Amino acid sequence: MGFALEVGATLPDFELPDHRGVRRRLSAFAELNPLILVIARGHFCPKDQQQHRLLAKFYPELRVAYTELVTVSTDGLKPLNALRQSTGAEWTFLSDEERVMQSALDLEEYTDPVHQPMIPHTLVLAPGLRIYKVYNGYWYWGRPSPEDLRQDLRQLFMEIRPDWDLKRPGLRENWEQGDRSLHYPYQSRKSSP
Repeated sequence: MGFALEVGATLPDFELPDHRGVRRRLSAFAELNPLILVIARGHFCPKDQQQHRLLAKFYPELRVAYTELVTVSTDGLKPLNALRQSTGAEWTFLSDEERVMQSALDLEEYTDPVHQPMIPHTLVLAPGLRIYKVYNGYWYWGRPSPEDLRQDLRQLFMEIRPDWDLKRPGLRENWEQGDRSLHYPYQSRKSSP
């Protein structure tokens, strides 16, 4: 039995090669900001292609909203890049060709012995890889729309950003006294007077 994808759990910090072959840790994407992690079947899947075309249109909003996006599949680098390029995706793709993540999370899609992909999921992760929301996308309608993600991220940001409402009592006083610890991006760093 693998790791359970449950709200509140902390996702293991997998290290996988990106679309250029450079090894990357998931934690590098979710240190200070939320991360949308798309666990995809692969380039061969028309549902993945459609989901990624929609995400490509949504991605400019994520970039200005301090939100990271990463896709991971069991594809090797060539098909991984084919999915990325054919859908206009500009974010990082990771390859789990060795099936390390697939095995640890118990996500082998046993209904497809030809490709042996992962069961598609979309995870909304809080900083530190804490699972905030889980979407099971085996059926296409289980995958989140950009509007679903927008709503999730609004709620998540309200929880993790003390400066969500600048009228919150004490924020301005702390700021004027040189305490930046409640304001992004200072909240995870030591405040300097």
